[in-house]
Amino acid sequence: MPIQEKTRARDTCWLPEEGQGHRAEKVHISVVGNGFRLDTIKKVAQTYLPRIFADVDIVDAEFANVIVGTFADLGRSERVGHQEGYRIFADGSQLIIAGDTEFGVLYGFYEFLKKSQQGCPLLTMEAEDQPAMEVRMINHWDNLDGSVERGYAGKSLFFDNNAWAASDEEIVQYAEMLSSIGINALTINNVNVHAKETELITEKWLPQLAKVANLFDAYHITLFLSANFASPMTLGHLQTADPLDKRVVHWWKTQVEEIYKYIPTFGGFVIKADSEHRPGPFTYGRTHAQGANMLADALKPYGGVVFWRCFVYDCLQDWRDRSTDRAKAAYEHFAPLDGTFADNVILQIKNGPMDFQVREPVSPLFGALTQTNYVMELQITQEYTGQQIDVCYLPMQWQEIWSFDTHANGEGTKIADLLSSRQQDGKGKGVTAVSNIGNNQNWTGHPFAQANLYGYGQLAWNPEQCPRKIAEEWAKRTYAHLSAEVRQTICSILKRSWSVYEAYTAPLGVGWMVNTGHHYGPNVNGYEYSPWGTYHFSDRSGLGVDRTKTGSNYISQYKQPVAELYGNVATCPDELLLFFHHVPYTHMLKSGKTVIQHIYDAHFEGVEEVEAFLEAWEGQKEAMPDSLYMHVKERFEAQLANAREWRDQVNTYYYRMSGINDERGRTIYK
Repeated sequence: MPIQEKTRARDTCWLPEEGQGHRAEKVHISVVGNGFRLDTIKKVAQTYLPRIFADVDIVDAEFANVIVGTFADLGRSERVGHQEGYRIFADGSQLIIAGDTEFGVLYGFYEFLKKSQQGCPLLTMEAEDQPAMEVRMINHWDNLDGSVERGYAGKSLFFDNNAWAASDEEIVQYAEMLSSIGINALTINNVNVHAKETELITEKWLPQLAKVANLFDAYHITLFLSANFASPMTLGHLQTADPLDKRVVHWWKTQVEEIYKYIPTFGGFVIKADSEHRPGPFTYGRTHAQGANMLADALKPYGGVVFWRCFVYDCLQDWRDRSTDRAKAAYEHFAPLDGTFADNVILQIKNGPMDFQVREPVSPLFGALTQTNYVMELQITQEYTGQQIDVCYLPMQWQEIWSFDTHANGEGTKIADLLSSRQQDGKGKGVTAVSNIGNNQNWTGHPFAQANLYGYGQLAWNPEQCPRKIAEEWAKRTYAHLSAEVRQTICSILKRSWSVYEAYTAPLGVGWMVNTGHHYGPNVNGYEYSPWGTYHFSDRSGLGVDRTKTGSNYISQYKQPVAELYGNVATCPDELLLFFHHVPYTHMLKSGKTVIQHIYDAHFEGVEEVEAFLEAWEGQKEAMPDSLYMHVKERFEAQLANAREWRDQVNTYYYRMSGINDERGRTIYK
């Protein structure tokens, strides 16, 4: 039967758009089997194959040149050996897309779409793959009123004015996009669940959420919900949320039972507790293991999981107190509890010890936990990295994180191996990340920010991929209708953007020189005297935080030889120097520059790079639609204004603090 197309409400990122061109090859496709995810594949085929091929039909297997199904349904003996793995291969005049399960077949079909977009002839396609990470999750920080905490792409995709806002078609579009890059779990609401009115685990919401969960489940995406640890009080009218109180235990078990009546595929909870004024087990003198295990016990009969965030620290620190170091907090709270968490608790650990700065060391909790399940938490949304106004291609940063050697099991114990369960008895379960999606027409506000979402999915599937090649692949798939020169310009900008953003913002790993509250634009002392524990300790002689044995001794949380590497000013990498050491402005870096000259040079050079971005983009004006050109041009102009402000404020501040002139005599506002 001929395939019918459907229209889409929003730009589709990397999935095939209409007008991307039609290949002359005929595709007669047969999807064999009756599973509901095989029905999903048929729908995906109906939507996208006609956007690639000129002649597409769904036919019986005997007439097909592309056959899709599980190995069992196809009557074949081969196996991949992984429930999410797939294999694509030619068998005579037919191309076979198969997997051990429907999950794997779905991912194999998306790979087939990608290869088709890239022009690969049908019978030369060949692939066999499976994901490295078991958990590949997205966390939305969407609020029920329609706002998005740290959201830079419009309002919530899901909520508006405390009501459900998304149509089924929009959910399907979003599920297609996430599934196509291998995402298999998500939360749709903010981890900061503050009050009864913001909680989703109620009779008001569960019928709608059941429908939504089914839509996502068709694309092999499991729905989780952020929940309030104090729900027994806000919803259950108890006087306590003590995890050892029998009434609290009973309330959660009853509530979980009710959730699963509506949503049999429910994944479980994401919990932020005892953090930034959120309630938690500390209120009752209990440990985080006791709090998490109580919820895990309620979920266990249904196969549910608790993701328990490790973002726990003193947010009311006295800035005069040099003995307290926020960077040490997560390790101090959770490392001593290793082995006390239930099997269906997964600790959710931020990639660094602070909070998604443009440059941080990797959290020492990775490798320290040997008997506890965990995932790494990243931030796709650009809270501290330009807020989807400034271009900052984050896969470049993430690739450095994946490759970091913790030495937890000796040399070669890389983060990627820990997270992909290849070491430490499979306790590393994967990765989650804060979403950068909103209801903007292009999903992410800045169209180039789509590359961060795409790159996250690709690296979660296989962290050994090259982020530069991922950028090229994204650009080719997203802008297939534009010239190779335009795509080359986009990729060149993306590949340099993280280092450029770092250059004109915070130097040498110091971080936090941003406006408080909204976290955009420079404010050198914005957090310096605040209770948040985020200091740079600049004085007339130097700057940086002493985290060695003479300071907070944070370095002791790392395994050797990492602790020694960071603890010695002579061996500490320049890019993290000020995170670990307080040094004079005249301290000589490995680059051959003094610290103060590096600050001056980096900020001037960062602005020059953004000027080059804008110039390169303007040079491609005639080669693209006006709407795309103007939208990105306006963003670059805003980025340039921001970069200049960073340059002038930071350089002026440090000239006034140090009294040392720029060797090159450039303008500093003295």
